[in-house]
Amino acid sequence: MKLSLKTPKPRNPFAMAGRRRSAGAHRNRCPRQQARIELRRELDRIKPCT
Repeated sequence: MKLSLKTPKPRNPFAMAGRRRSAGAHRNRCPRQQARIELRRELDRIKPCT
């Protein structure tokens, strides 16, 4: 007689798929967004205080 054990149902079915993916911080921005942010910072620096 063979003994077969039932594997428990995972609580979150997407958990294993998410573990396999390599996730990281969003560090690299596209050049257009980077240019926009740099322009905003420069304008804020030049802008006279009122």
